[in-house]
Formats: sequence, structure tokens, C-alpha cells
Amino acid sequence: MVVVEPGWLNALRRYLIAMVVGNLIWEFAHMPLYTLWENGTPREIAFAALHCTGGDVLIAASALLAALIVFGSSQWPEANYRLVGLATVLTGLGYTVFSEWLNIEVREAWAYSDLMPVIPVIGAGLSPILQWIVLPIIALWWAVPWEDPS
Repeated sequence: MVVVEPGWLNALRRYLIAMVVGNLIWEFAHMPLYTLWENGTPREIAFAALHCTGGDVLIAASALLAALIVFGSSQWPEANYRLVGLATVLTGLGYTVFSEWLNIEVREAWAYSDLMPVIPVIGAGLSPILQWIVLPIIALWWAVPWEDPS
């Protein structure tokens, strides 16, 4: 694989753009899986989705930054791309599992509706877990335009 000269700054910009768009769509799409969908006003629902998207982007940026600090180099994404990507996904996913537990079980800041599939061992909803597997992978893939070396 050969990278088509994106440079780290361009890759970072593309990653964040993809995470903003992806999380905004995901937040609105999975809103019916939360009780707010049934109990909230349209304004409260819209605010929650936008607020959560902002938090998601901060998590995404922090996860990538942490991965770059630990595993990155000045040659990223040309060097250590997969390791940084894996660390980014695992960091975002780990934070999400913690946040879901904290906000559902401890703070009771939000609740799942009966429609949300819950992962039994960790008690987190399937949708937010998938969100932090699928979206960072897509965003990292889009962040670096690869070309076939042949």
C-alpha cells in the first residue's frame, strides 16, 4: 500500500470531518432507542443529539490524540497507521463502555428504551458500542486516501 501524500494534518482533518458527520447521523438515527424519544419534546431530542455529537467528536479527537502520543510518529499516517487506528478504536470503545455504565447505572442521566439491545455482560447498549467500532474505522479509512501500488 502506498499513501497518496495526505500528511498528518490532512488525515486529522478528514478523520474529524468524518466523525462529525457520522456521529451526527448516528445520534439522530439511534435516538428511538432511548427513552428521551418517547418522553422528550422535539427540541429536547434535537438538543440531546447535537450535544451528544459534540461529546462524540471530543471523544474521537481525544482517542486519536492519545493513540498518536503513544504509538504515532511524525510520519503518521504513513508509519504506524494500523497501530494508531487500533488504539484509537479501543480507546473510544473503552471510554464508551465506561460512559454508558456511568450515565445509565450511576448518574441515571439517560435510559434505554425497550428497543435498545443490551449487551448482557457489560450492560451497555449495542448501538453505542457499534457506533464506536464502525464510525472510527470508517473515519480512519477515509482519513488516508490509499492508492494501489501496482
